[in-house]
Amino acid sequence: MDISANGNKVVITGNIKSIQDYKAIKETLESVSSNEKSVEIEVVDSISMTSSVIGYMNKLVQKDGIALELRVGSPTLLDLLKDLNLIELLRVRSL
Repeated sequence: MDISANGNKVVITGNIKSIQDYKAIKETLESVSSNEKSVEIEVVDSISMTSSVIGYMNKLVQKDGIALELRVGSPTLLDLLKDLNLIELLRVRSL
């Protein structure tokens, strides 16, 4: 997995699957959200997302008041987020 940030936009490529991936995402989102009240996240090609990443994004929205917009490229990940009823909370859209 690779992650990059530019302003309030975070781009993630590759599969999100390990604790190291979670740590990298958390560190990047902490850095971006410390300066921004809205964050746009593009998950380009991952077919899944760990529960720790989902939980952290949930915390950012519900506890910290950060407006997330999650754009996903994989129909499989989009279906997973639909099944978990996260479309509205994380403002999920297809890339």
